[in-house]
Amino acid sequence: MSVEVRRVDGRAEMDALLDLRHRVFCVEQGVPKREEIDGRDGDAIHLVALRGGQVVGTCRLLFVDRTVQLSRLAVEPDARRQGIATALLHEADREAAAARARRIVLHAQTYARELYLADGYEPRGRTFVEAGIEHVAMEKRL
Repeated sequence: MSVEVRRVDGRAEMDALLDLRHRVFCVEQGVPKREEIDGRDGDAIHLVALRGGQVVGTCRLLFVDRTVQLSRLAVEPDARRQGIATALLHEADREAAAARARRIVLHAQTYARELYLADGYEPRGRTFVEAGIEHVAMEKRL
């Protein structure tokens, strides 16, 4: 079954992507809800990956001048390692290019570093702990 990646459309999809983020970040990874829900969702563009009409992946884009901050990338456990995260990254590139952004920045969980390296991101600085999880800042010039 193919996957469609696009901007979120409507309240039901928004609720589904927030539920997915809660299950991945809060339940699976132990991130406190107050850190996962940071008050910035209303300012963001949310991308979703849909399979059979169901949200199986998501990420969030925040635009600050010519920089895009990509965050909250989550994929359903049974849909991982099927190219969904990569498809979300490619759609994020399209959104950033359409907005004439110069770069995309993110904080990658270190276990996912290879995903971002393969998509052209470069590490910036040392690893650090955020929400109890080791991360590395990464950047992609457009």
